[in-house]
Amino acid sequence: MQQNASPLNFQTPVKAIEAETWPVDDVLALFDLPFNELMFKAQQTHRDNFPDGDVELATLLSIKTGGCEEDCGYCPQAARYDTGVEAKKMLDVREVLDAAKAARENGATRFCMGAAWRSPKERDMEKVETMVREVKAMGLETCATLGMLKEEQAQRLANAGLDYYNHNLDTAPEFYDNVISTRDYQDRLDTLGHVRTAGLKVCCGGIVGMGESRRQRAGLIAQLANLNPYPESVPVNHLVQVEGTPLHGTDPLDPLEFVRTIAVARLTMPKARVRLSAGRRQMGEAVQAMCFLAGANSIFYGDKLLTTGNPDAEDDRILLAKLGLKTRGKVEAKAGSCK
Repeated sequence: MQQNASPLNFQTPVKAIEAETWPVDDVLALFDLPFNELMFKAQQTHRDNFPDGDVELATLLSIKTGGCEEDCGYCPQAARYDTGVEAKKMLDVREVLDAAKAARENGATRFCMGAAWRSPKERDMEKVETMVREVKAMGLETCATLGMLKEEQAQRLANAGLDYYNHNLDTAPEFYDNVISTRDYQDRLDTLGHVRTAGLKVCCGGIVGMGESRRQRAGLIAQLANLNPYPESVPVNHLVQVEGTPLHGTDPLDPLEFVRTIAVARLTMPKARVRLSAGRRQMGEAVQAMCFLAGANSIFYGDKLLTTGNPDAEDDRILLAKLGLKTRGKVEAKAGSCK
């Protein structure tokens, strides 16, 4: 493809589009497409790259909750906000392994361990490495989100067998200062660089509904799609407003705008697992169904996402059965249970 070729030319094979860079204006043009046309293009791209149409089930466990020194305006775990979340010590390895076993038995294929840290301290690393090794030994894909990493920390996690590292960009660079002041955008990019250097796969997405404009949502997607390579997993979070955080009271995002975001993520990152993450409880079945049609093919599965609610596993099984969607795990819901 020539350098000045437009990514909007869908006569070009998907493999050629994959290598294209995405200017914000081109991403915004996708957002601005008529809804049915956008959905058609996204579903077409999704089928081309995921012909099995399966949905990945991932479970997220908070291994260290609360007390974070950062000031992320959306986060109830920040110590400076009065949200009712108590700071707790890191879980014991046995507690984590019990949770991982339960996740595997419920059909999850990926297990993510999250800690409310700015970055892990040396005293924390050995324990986390043990968790990674033991969870990996269960046959689960492993993921961790521990804040900013130094290059040697990323390598240690890779040596322990970690498959994915999650570190979100959160939003577009030009909106970032409205949300966070205790770390800058380059800090996030540096951590992603260390993760790639260590040979780890990248899980990286953002949050929508924080008061950003459509162009700024396009800016987030452009940042993700222009990473070289773009992330293997792209979690798209819908802001869960928590009383006591600065973003509580923000005007809610239109549900169809969230669906558009999923579709644009699929078009710009055709081979990524696009994950429905925080905020699914508020969406309802119809919006989730449209997100799957738009190309979402991964969900966080379980009753809690760090400190916020998530649809119950049984509800997820029933919804996936209603839609006739297969999963990468062995969990099935009988069609007769769908009412």
